[in-house]
Amino acid sequence: MPNIMVVDDDPGIRDVISEFLNRHGYDVTTAEDGLAMDRAIARSRKSFDLIVLDLMMPGEHGLEIARRLAVPGGPALIILSAVGEDADRIIGLEVGADDYLAKPCNPRELLARIRAVLRRRQEPAADGGVIADFAGWHLDLVRRELTSPDGVLITLSDGEFSLLRVFVERPQQVLTRDQLLDQARGRENETYDRAIDVQISRLRRKLDGATHAHDELIRTVRNEGYMFTPKVVRH
Repeated sequence: MPNIMVVDDDPGIRDVISEFLNRHGYDVTTAEDGLAMDRAIARSRKSFDLIVLDLMMPGEHGLEIARRLAVPGGPALIILSAVGEDADRIIGLEVGADDYLAKPCNPRELLARIRAVLRRRQEPAADGGVIADFAGWHLDLVRRELTSPDGVLITLSDGEFSLLRVFVERPQQVLTRDQLLDQARGRENETYDRAIDVQISRLRRKLDGATHAHDELIRTVRNEGYMFTPKVVRH
């Protein structure tokens, strides 16, 4: 049974979401702010698979909470916030969230997003091996770990990992935004091209920043999409 936490300062929202998810087979813990979340995590005997997080709460802001949750092996993260402008969605994705929903939302839509994010986390690697090596980089598709040519472990959000997995499975091919949305985020998510651009920008910064390489690993193909340029060896 997936273990989920709902962090929101509105007790009515916490109750509605937790009861709905309980009825659909999820083990749900609730917390009213970041401090209560930390206490619940410390008390729990199980790790949390996914956290549904509000942004505007007393004490620590939800974006700061999201930043410290976005670590290798950490829980998946869905931001659920009354702040629903495009700029806020982009910021949420930039700090490491896997998805973003504006309040008010239909609980069934939240359920679909949760299922999609958890399914991506559990997907087995495609045929061809669970390790992908490219341009000196090492990507473990089972442990979800990316190691730089210098041996440094690079932190990836779930969305970044999903995109990079698509690229290493289809190297040196032009992929449109629609293809990336289908293969990395799933059709349960709304088609949101800007989110793909944000994730790719973040991936580029991490890949380029770790090696200071001049070769473009992710190339923009004008009016078509993106191409992962290096040769990939799977084993």
